[in-house]
Amino acid sequence: MFELGIITDEISQQFETALDRMVDWGIPYAELRGLWGQNVSELSSDDLRRAQRELDARGLKVCGIASPFFKCELTGGQALQTGMMHLAQDRALDEQRVVLQRCIEAAHLFETPFIRVFAFWRRGPVTPEIADRIRDLFHAPLALAREAGVTLLLENEHDCYFSTGEETAPFIASLADEGLRAVWDPGNAFCAGEERPYPDGYEALKPWIVHVHLKDPRRSASGGHDWMPLGQGDLDLLGQLNALNRDGYTGVLSIETHYAPEGGTPEQGSHETLLGLRDLIGQAV
Repeated sequence: MFELGIITDEISQQFETALDRMVDWGIPYAELRGLWGQNVSELSSDDLRRAQRELDARGLKVCGIASPFFKCELTGGQALQTGMMHLAQDRALDEQRVVLQRCIEAAHLFETPFIRVFAFWRRGPVTPEIADRIRDLFHAPLALAREAGVTLLLENEHDCYFSTGEETAPFIASLADEGLRAVWDPGNAFCAGEERPYPDGYEALKPWIVHVHLKDPRRSASGGHDWMPLGQGDLDLLGQLNALNRDGYTGVLSIETHYAPEGGTPEQGSHETLLGLRDLIGQAV
């Protein structure tokens, strides 16, 4: 029904260990973010080739490059980190082209068309002026991506602008003719305050979704949220899977759980999450 993937550093920063668990668990697609304690955008060409050899040795494929592109200040100043960078360096706006070029190199090597991107650290509401400024800054990267034969996928990220499905949809629609598409993360949308990521956010963003990240937050007593195995949080993930199936989604479901059991490891959390996802898939229609 669905192709499964996982962001490998959700299992382990030791890339070989993560790949071995993927083989053990029957997950065919790797999404690359942190490898051997470095962000994928920071890896040398030699390390990228080493990663490719490890993947080839296990018969695994890459479904996308989970880059940190445009996780920076919209104002152009030195980055003042707001959310997680996953080992990437904080880089100012004028350094972002280098990040994208490195990720394009990685996408070509791993034979994946997809590079995940963001829309700058969020410093308030998305005003028309903010949306116009971000749109202007996307034209050149989208042109570079088209020339390189890759597709930029904007992720709705709760620490960045365009964090819910309903907020992200009109922005992507305005750049769809230039090739921009969506990574849909209903967990991020929930954390950003979207009460019903499915169906509300999903239905708004649906025409441009080509990749999906799955995590499951649960509201905590303090007013924040805790990460849970898929199916144990507050998202209607069964409804979401049913909708994806009904709508003919052909992309990868990529696990980005962030969950680890108390006193346990990310590997254990990823395995629990995978079991939860398979249980949900078994119920999906």
